[in-house]
Amino acid sequence: MKNEVRPCLGCNACRYEKPCIQKDSFNELVPKIKEADCLVFASPLYFWSMSARIKAFIERFYCIAIKDENPPFGRHEKYPVKDCALLVTAADNNFWTFEQAVSYYQYVFINYIGFHDKGMLLAGGCGHTDGKPQIDKTDHLKEAYEFGKNIYSE
Repeated sequence: MKNEVRPCLGCNACRYEKPCIQKDSFNELVPKIKEADCLVFASPLYFWSMSARIKAFIERFYCIAIKDENPPFGRHEKYPVKDCALLVTAADNNFWTFEQAVSYYQYVFINYIGFHDKGMLLAGGCGHTDGKPQIDKTDHLKEAYEFGKNIYSE
């Protein structure tokens, strides 16, 4: 499958900037990830968490880590310094809808990897689990456009 990123195998072959042994699209993305100033993680919300596809992509970040002889508490290696943002869509829009996705994003990217948070767009009410998407009936597409346009307007 073109553009497929398979889940991490946990084999440690890629540790500290070595290529992953899996022959999929992720290895082609590594140079682009390293060159990027900002990584935007976008996912639909499935069972109140990020999709398995984006999670597989994230777990493969292991190969961009470099050895840290004196890591801060809670880390084992260091990563390139990047900005990041989160975009998530969901059918419902309860007060707790995005709690798991936001927690995962903050823990993994901000606290552990050490990226700089440029913000989140949490787009609830984009559909119904029984029906068709309804994002066009919300302001979320306009909000996403403005979010992207202004991410570096300081």
